[in-house]
Amino acid sequence: MNHIPPDAASAWQSLPHSTSQLGESPFWHPEENRLYWVDIAGRALLRCRPDGGETQRWPMPSEPGCIAPARIDGKASGLVIALRHEIHHASAWGGELRHVATLPIDPQTQRANDGKCDALGRFWVGTMHEPASGPRQPVAALFCVDLRTRGAPQVRRVLDGVATANGLAWSPDGSTLYWADTPAHLIRSWDCNAAHEPVGEPRVFRQFAPKPDGWKPGAGGYGGRPDGAAMDAEGNYWCAMYEGARVLCLSPGGELRAELPVPVQCPTMPCFGGAEGNRLFVTSVIGGRPAEEIARMPRSGEVLSHASVTNDSTIVRGLCVQWCELAA
Repeated sequence: MNHIPPDAASAWQSLPHSTSQLGESPFWHPEENRLYWVDIAGRALLRCRPDGGETQRWPMPSEPGCIAPARIDGKASGLVIALRHEIHHASAWGGELRHVATLPIDPQTQRANDGKCDALGRFWVGTMHEPASGPRQPVAALFCVDLRTRGAPQVRRVLDGVATANGLAWSPDGSTLYWADTPAHLIRSWDCNAAHEPVGEPRVFRQFAPKPDGWKPGAGGYGGRPDGAAMDAEGNYWCAMYEGARVLCLSPGGELRAELPVPVQCPTMPCFGGAEGNRLFVTSVIGGRPAEEIARMPRSGEVLSHASVTNDSTIVRGLCVQWCELAA
């Protein structure tokens, strides 16, 4: 399962100068026709026009876990950025970082990780446990950050009990929320109310087999664990499988619909973009990976682009990115 077919590399293009230590949180900006993403370990934001132009890199003061496009009174206004335990707004690329909220976590042992906005314009940020030693514990959470009104922001803990929050997504109609715990190899789903918030008990959307003892990159017998995710317009859930060298497409019922091999061992998060919304981008990792793996997969860390993805010969189109709405 981890041996890459000969045509896997040729199906994917690499964005120029896109290598990141730990690439994550990609999104396609529809007004700029640019792809944005973060390099968590490299402490930077990046952006690029895939069909031409340089890749721009913006250093950050701490690890950026996730980003989203921002809007004020219906007009684009830069980005919201989750930096370790604080949320910042930057009205322009390379501009001033304005602190707008703080996550109620201990930044010595937790940091912001996967996140995105809902259809109401709220920024949802999942955290991860980063212990000084030992395994990660299920102490991380999912927070809803509401910046739509003047005054103090509303920051609420909505879900918890995970070690590494990932895979956040909503169904196209907002009736279902998906959320993954990467070390547990588990994706759950919740019914949502009219406010797009989870209610009731979670369901197991997909449980993956754990990593076998002694497994090494390049060996068979392990399909990876769920990392970041994207949703297509038909309600299918696209998930990067960390250490699995593949991206999966899961139906609304959790069944496997498609599997895309990628020429990197550790894809981290997919997103749809391009003028027609049918181009699939995937971030990946090079930092901390074994030298043998990097030699075998030299595109590790790059942002990969697949020109047109299909399911049963039907072109797949993704959902547009949701904006973070900020008060004027």
